[in-house]
Amino acid sequence: TFIGRLIQDYYRVDGEPLGERNPKWLQDDYVKFIRWAQWRIERTGAGVLAFISNHGYLDNPTFRGMRQSLMNAFTDIYVLDLHGNAKKREVSPDGSPDQNVFDIQQGVAIGIFVKEPGVTGPARVHHADHWGPREAKYAALQDIDFAGTDWKSLQPSSPFYLFVPQDMELWAEYETGWKLPDAMPVNSVGVVTARDSLTIHFIADDVWRTVTDLSSLPEASARERYSLGKDSTDWKVSLAQKDVSTSGPARSRVVPVLYRPFDVRQTYYTGTSGGFMVRPRPEVMRHMLAGPNFALHVCRQTISEGWRHVLVTDGLTDDCYVSSRTRERGYTMPLYLYPERQTHGNQHVLQRQSHWPAGPGGRTPNLDPAFVADLEARLGLAFVTDGTGDLAATFGPEDVFHYLYAVLHSPTYRDRYAQFLKTDFPRVPLTSDVGLFRELCRLGAELTALHLLESPALAHPFTSFPVPGSNEVAKGHPKYLAPGEPEPGSGRPLEKGRVYINETQYFQDVPPEAWEFHVGGYQVGEKWLKDRKGRVLTYDDLQHYRKVVLALRETVRLMEEVDAAIPAWPIE
Repeated sequence: TFIGRLIQDYYRVDGEPLGERNPKWLQDDYVKFIRWAQWRIERTGAGVLAFISNHGYLDNPTFRGMRQSLMNAFTDIYVLDLHGNAKKREVSPDGSPDQNVFDIQQGVAIGIFVKEPGVTGPARVHHADHWGPREAKYAALQDIDFAGTDWKSLQPSSPFYLFVPQDMELWAEYETGWKLPDAMPVNSVGVVTARDSLTIHFIADDVWRTVTDLSSLPEASARERYSLGKDSTDWKVSLAQKDVSTSGPARSRVVPVLYRPFDVRQTYYTGTSGGFMVRPRPEVMRHMLAGPNFALHVCRQTISEGWRHVLVTDGLTDDCYVSSRTRERGYTMPLYLYPERQTHGNQHVLQRQSHWPAGPGGRTPNLDPAFVADLEARLGLAFVTDGTGDLAATFGPEDVFHYLYAVLHSPTYRDRYAQFLKTDFPRVPLTSDVGLFRELCRLGAELTALHLLESPALAHPFTSFPVPGSNEVAKGHPKYLAPGEPEPGSGRPLEKGRVYINETQYFQDVPPEAWEFHVGGYQVGEKWLKDRKGRVLTYDDLQHYRKVVLALRETVRLMEEVDAAIPAWPIE
């Protein structure tokens, strides 16, 4: 269509394609209207577009081409951000509630785009805010006039051309860091199943039973038995059945999947797109299944309050591992790449494409040579291509991983660069201080072991589960009672925190900092139990949760140690 052709201009920034896998937000109706109005005014040579709309285009990375195009087309752009975004859980700068001017969840902005005759861009961009209750916003909009608005001049620049205020000095500091996908170039969104209830299970036997059943049932029966609903464009029952049948089915394809933080489930993995899983991401996930490995799983952009959107993974990883919120899709960045096995006649040949020499199993580090060279030059250490170095003369891929993981867990890093971490992949500063690098490697290694539940520190959890009973996570649970709150029944103040899974059974000695700890969009201690509502916790489940509580408490301590180890910001 005509509008569709016009919208294509928004798919490029600085003359290059956006590189977005599925920039669906550029197809929203308000975006199409703005693009048509822009075209109309460009043809006329002068005009004004005033439009109240979704405010997502102001800072979402997907709209960077749109913002640049608007700047090139107009003389002045005035943006009055009315906020009220329930999805972002926006609050006023003073901490008071912020409400939408409409009965919608999406935040709102008024955009005024001015084209003066004979004047070329780039446009001058002006910004103002209104926060607070709805009635206060109505009153402000009723009383103020255009000239009386306190407009703040912005200087949108490449690559994002943001229409929101930024601390440009801090941005210049942040920009010197390495963007994670530039440092670890092989990466992708985690796996997308399209039917979690069919493909993801708590135990391996249930996966195998489902797969063998699915492969033998008529399509209509499979759809009804597993409540699969209507087919979508990307996922079809018949193709899922074909994929399973073609793959065997084979019990060896039942593998663990890191589904949510500290929550390992089971699935059946073929690696075939549009099959049992809609998007299995074999280009990355095969490296996680081929041999020992671990990866960063990190969100590209966030809408949550505060940045905490990273977690290590050592296997197949769901795209919602760190968050399931809109605009918080997670990317998996493996540390090691394994050669691909290809068949030529009756021979199996390992195909390897890497500039690094091969390590165990033919694996090579997923680290960009320029990134490694930068670290070598700063530290004066030589890079070894597998494992760890001695950190006196050498460093290895796992040292790099641990350093990155430590910095990403620095509370100061997260607070200092919060405005930038919301809009794109994290950038991590590199240090020239070998002593600091060594200490952050140590702390990052401890965090990694904790989060994979492999740390020796987890051998003796302090949390207990003292009361016998059904072990079922009941409706309305879990419930947390903090130290000092009255004990059910006796009313005595509790000395230690408790997490109740039903009316009588609880985990004893759960510190508030462990209960309240978040990874991405999840409150971990609550989420793990909430997802098991109606299930009976096994002995292994109880032991697992006890370890998780200890891991979360230790994470809080180690994050403080990371901050204490970094003498000053920016890192040097």
